[in-house]
Amino acid sequence: MTERLYFVFCKEDLLIEQQPDGTFAIPFANQPPTELKPWTHLMEVTAPNGVKVYTYKIDVPVSAEQHPTLQMCPLRQSYYKLPRELYLIAGKCQELLYWDQNSRFCGVCGAPMKMQTEISKRCTECGKEVWPQLATAVIVLIHRDDEVLLVRAKNFRRDFYGLVAGFVETGETLEEAVAREAMEETGVRIDNIRYFASQPWPYPCGLMVGFNADYVSGEIHLQKSEIAKGGWFRRDNLPQIPEKLSIARMLLDAWMDA
Repeated sequence: MTERLYFVFCKEDLLIEQQPDGTFAIPFANQPPTELKPWTHLMEVTAPNGVKVYTYKIDVPVSAEQHPTLQMCPLRQSYYKLPRELYLIAGKCQELLYWDQNSRFCGVCGAPMKMQTEISKRCTECGKEVWPQLATAVIVLIHRDDEVLLVRAKNFRRDFYGLVAGFVETGETLEEAVAREAMEETGVRIDNIRYFASQPWPYPCGLMVGFNADYVSGEIHLQKSEIAKGGWFRRDNLPQIPEKLSIARMLLDAWMDA
């Protein structure tokens, strides 16, 4: 049997393997690294480098006593342990597993859904077809002279400041969503909205699209239901900012390095 990568998840934790040199990788073997149960759905995933990839979920975390070289790691933290290519594939696998779990039954007739291709299902009764859905969000770094606008969302688990962000609504362009979110969350008007980069965000199944924009007018009036704090900051007085894996940090790093 051909060797392949096995991306194994227990809830949001990913199974990683420590190599002899102390680095970490994804289990690569001709058999799954854990026992497959009768109900385990082993999903084949297309990887960009042509390597065979399989992913599945387990109910109980792997312990060090069972497998000394294997350990469970939160997907976010695996960014700092795995090569970037493997982290990105892990994110894709997590999104597909999330979709698989939430699309077991047809939304039209309630009958069981069956895999049709690697990324589609078909209803066993009415024939409705479904594919994984992405939640598209925009995020923007707003500039005013030598300052940028940072906010602390109420749902942040730690005390750091991020950028204005939000989901794209039906019928909007990405640029319209950026301007709307800036006004809704902070009360400021912006223009010169320009694309920066995009990033898969598998928490659980998003695409973050990053922009820069320039302040035009308005005093800061925070959207109290979502934003706890906000203000203008220079490079020399920044608060704690997002971690390296996020596109928010990429936008800030590009500004600081300019």
